[in-house]
Amino acid sequence: MDATHRQDDEAAARAANSRVVRDFGLLIKSATRLEQRIDADLRRECGISHTMLEVLIRLCRKPGDKVSQRQLADELTLTSSGTTRLIDRMEEAGLVRRAPSPGDRRVALVEPTAEGRTAFLRGAAVHTRVVEEFFVKPLAADDYARLTSALSEIDKALRGDTG
Repeated sequence: MDATHRQDDEAAARAANSRVVRDFGLLIKSATRLEQRIDADLRRECGISHTMLEVLIRLCRKPGDKVSQRQLADELTLTSSGTTRLIDRMEEAGLVRRAPSPGDRRVALVEPTAEGRTAFLRGAAVHTRVVEEFFVKPLAADDYARLTSALSEIDKALRGDTG
């Protein structure tokens, strides 16, 4: 191995082992593992995925309101076609129903069914239990408050919200 190649390898190793790379990797790994745990428990105990629960959360926030598929896609950071397929599966399962928008017939509005609200309540209990056990409980109260505050600031920065 020549000297230039060795220097490149050493520089690459320093970059790969940098604190910021390791810290961000830990965040992603922790979030992914928590997501997987929530999803597995929801599927086993409620027969729904975590993404389905996230849709139901948004639909149940304001009773009586219908949400457009586009708005769901934006909030869930899914593609339009991915959201359509998800809502198709949820509609087939009896969890949601689509209705045309009175203001724009091209827009499909989504609302939960009675079965969807029941699935949401069961899923919310599972979600809460897992989040409490693996996200809240491992931290001291002050650390948890700092973590959620920091995550809020990161989210604001990513949305370009300077105020």
